[in-house]
Amino acid sequence: MTNPERYPYQPEIIKTEEENDHFLATMEDLLSRSHLTPEENTLLELLVRLIENFENQHYQLNVSTPRSRILHLLEARDLEIGDLVPILGSSELVSQVINGEVKVTREQAEMLGKFFHIDGSLFSGE
Repeated sequence: MTNPERYPYQPEIIKTEEENDHFLATMEDLLSRSHLTPEENTLLELLVRLIENFENQHYQLNVSTPRSRILHLLEARDLEIGDLVPILGSSELVSQVINGEVKVTREQAEMLGKFFHIDGSLFSGE
């Protein structure tokens, strides 16, 4: 069980646009921090999945993919695509991933997860 004093938000299934907006703001707040506690990392992972679930159900045209998650996290953390070169190994590979020419491997997903401080499985599969 988590400590409610260290885990102040209680995520729940998102049912309305207002709830989605609230959790998006909470997620953005977490993404803006340079260091997250283990509880905040867990919360961030839960929020990403809850928001993704809501948006997949309500916005089929804007389906989240590993590529779109990478781009969103880069933007939210004010990073450049080039910041991924040390993670993925080459600018060519980064370009191929960003352009959707190659899928992220399990190992790359784990490295991206460590880089962004979230669950690497969010970057694998389409």
